[in-house]
Amino acid sequence: MLLGDEAIAQGAIDAGMSGIYAYPGTPSTEITEYVSHSKQARELNIHYTWAVNEKTAMEAALGMSYAGKRAMVCMKHVGLNVAADPFINSAITGANGGLIIVSADDPSMHSSQNEQDSRFYGKFAMIPVLEPSNQQEAYDMVHYGFDLSEQFKIPVMFRITTRMAHSRSGVVRKKEKSQNLLSLPKNLRQFVLLPAIARKQYKVLLQQQQAFEKASETSGFNTYIDGDDKTMGIISCGIAYNYLMENYPGRKVPYPVLKIDQYPLPRKLVEKIASECESLLILEEGYPVVEEALKGYLGWGKIIKGRLDGTLPLDGELNPNLVAKTLGMEDTPEIKVSGLVVARPPSLCKGCPHTDSFQALKTALGEYETKGNIFSDIGCYTLAALPPLEAVNSCVDMGASITMAKGAADAGLFPAVAVIGDSTFTHSGITGLLDAVNQKSPITIVILDNSTTAMTGGQPSAALGKVEDICKGVGVEPEHIRVLKPLHNKHDENTAIFREELAYKGISVVIPRRECIQTLNKRMRDKFKEKK
Repeated sequence: MLLGDEAIAQGAIDAGMSGIYAYPGTPSTEITEYVSHSKQARELNIHYTWAVNEKTAMEAALGMSYAGKRAMVCMKHVGLNVAADPFINSAITGANGGLIIVSADDPSMHSSQNEQDSRFYGKFAMIPVLEPSNQQEAYDMVHYGFDLSEQFKIPVMFRITTRMAHSRSGVVRKKEKSQNLLSLPKNLRQFVLLPAIARKQYKVLLQQQQAFEKASETSGFNTYIDGDDKTMGIISCGIAYNYLMENYPGRKVPYPVLKIDQYPLPRKLVEKIASECESLLILEEGYPVVEEALKGYLGWGKIIKGRLDGTLPLDGELNPNLVAKTLGMEDTPEIKVSGLVVARPPSLCKGCPHTDSFQALKTALGEYETKGNIFSDIGCYTLAALPPLEAVNSCVDMGASITMAKGAADAGLFPAVAVIGDSTFTHSGITGLLDAVNQKSPITIVILDNSTTAMTGGQPSAALGKVEDICKGVGVEPEHIRVLKPLHNKHDENTAIFREELAYKGISVVIPRRECIQTLNKRMRDKFKEKK
């Protein structure tokens, strides 16, 4: 019984993977977590790394592929933005050992800033994209994906969504494959993207498109299921197939159904269902990728219903009820939540060091007339935007707090404060700090050091024991690197430190350092168990 994430991880272990690289981000985190805790993976000496960010993870996986080994890189959809440079270029370098890029999308933004659809990136890069509809397919597709990657010497994208990642089902495993031997590319200039070489390899990528489409037609993951009622045909993609089937307990849909789990689109199958049916209903989780494509090349006035015409909502997840409405079925009423249940918005944990840090910072900022001075970042501390602290004025992407504070300072805002976590700082904050140092920007940077990557479950922080040295190395004056302990009984002392650094008309870094209350509790529990 495996989560979708776990099925992908187990599939990769059994398919002969030699290494997995990732930066934690919901809903992808459990893939690498599973490998890191797997006894089988340890016995097989499978390398796993929590990388500094998604870009470095992507590049390391590409390096392992270069050496002929099978590699996987995992991230959430917004992490793919960070990895976009090597990801897009890897389509032109190609792969040597099998290379799978897992991108986990988050429709309805359960834990994300947007709803972007990774299939667009796959189409942009012009590489095959796999999108499983259940856990068994997820497991099987990893084996197929590595084989496909090595067959065409091309990276393969593996797109999942939150429900696929975090739902559980039984999985039948395959026989374990041996890992590839070390084997460098036959063409040692394959990965050298000088323009003269890249132009030739780009032509090869273009020439492969028909072969990728034929693979979609023949792999068996894209299937046409006939139906008697030709007034409408249904094209369902990935997990949306389940939402369709939940409306038909006997799994007998009266309309023809084209189930799509592999891209590029299988043109012949699409043309078959389009020619046989009066209209088409497109069920896809995320953006109207397929719907837009069909409206682009089915140009004979065929009625196509989906997200673009309002048949389905443009935002949020699909579910069986939404699909039922489009099929003219009775909508199952939602079970109303009891009045005894009170909504509890997310908040910082009791005893969280960030609470004391923000309270001292707010007290020091209270002496200034200007409000809206705190630029934040992606992490637990973003919850300080909510009551009772209400101390955060921005949260855009990883590392943006420092650069946005710099830009606001350039515009004349003073004081301008950037708040960033230790893990986020090493992920993508260091470069912004270097910009600020080079420009001598009058900003105060607060690096909240809780010694872990807390928001995603306590993975190791690449900044552990290094924050001050990094800041000195980048060029921050040592006398303006201040370390404090965020505790309630040190409020006055900490406020005084913030007050001094806020007044400084240059770069200052304040590092409130205290271990995350969750990892501390776990460490203490483990210590107690060892004693027993």
